Order: sequence, then C-alpha cells, then structure tokens
Amino acid sequence: MPKYSIVFLAISIISLISCGKDDEAAKVDCTGLTPTYNSDIAAIFNASCATVGCHMGPFPADGLDLSKYATAKSASLNGKVLQSIKHASGAKAMPQDQGAGLIKLPAADIKKVECWIQNGAPE
Repeated sequence: MPKYSIVFLAISIISLISCGKDDEAAKVDCTGLTPTYNSDIAAIFNASCATVGCHMGPFPADGLDLSKYATAKSASLNGKVLQSIKHASGAKAMPQDQGAGLIKLPAADIKKVECWIQNGAPE
C-alpha cells in the first residue's frame, strides 16, 4: 500500500508543476512593448468595440463600457475582454460587425491589448 501512496504523491507533484508552467507559457512576450490606454488601447477599442450599439453609451452591450479608461481597465483585468478578442473557447467572440458577422482584430492589436493587460493596464 505505501508504494501506491508514493506513486500518487509523485503524480500529484508533477501535475502541480506542469500547471504552473502552462500559466507562464500562456503569457505573450511583451519585450519592448509597453502600450498605454491613452496612446494605444483607446484607439483600438474606439474603432472596434466602443461603438454605437456596442460597448459604449448609457446602455453598453453586456454592461461593458470600453469607451472610458476606468471601465475598460476593470473589464480587461478580469480577463473577459482578452478572451473575447482572442476568440477563446467558452468566451463570446468579439468584435462583431453588424453586417458581416464575426470579425477578429489584427494580431498586432490583440498583442497590444494583451501586453497592456500584462503590464497592469496603465492609463
């Protein structure tokens, strides 16, 4: 019986170590890229997300207003925005073009948003 306990313990430790590495591997390399909301992110959100009928105004879609720094930061730091713009499974893929259906932001814009979030979403 003790042999099984040792095997179980070893498997548990390996699982915990590998999970930690997955979290680190999920981060994008932001070397040399330090976007801020005012200089970089507001333009991306205003062009694709914070538009009439979507994520701005008195009744933004899903209660998510991306037209203001404070609300964009809050929504972004909780992971909701990044999952949506990356079209991650289980998330509502965004942005959506009213006429053409679902679209995806350019990879460079997604990386800017991801780096902005990784850096604490500076204004």
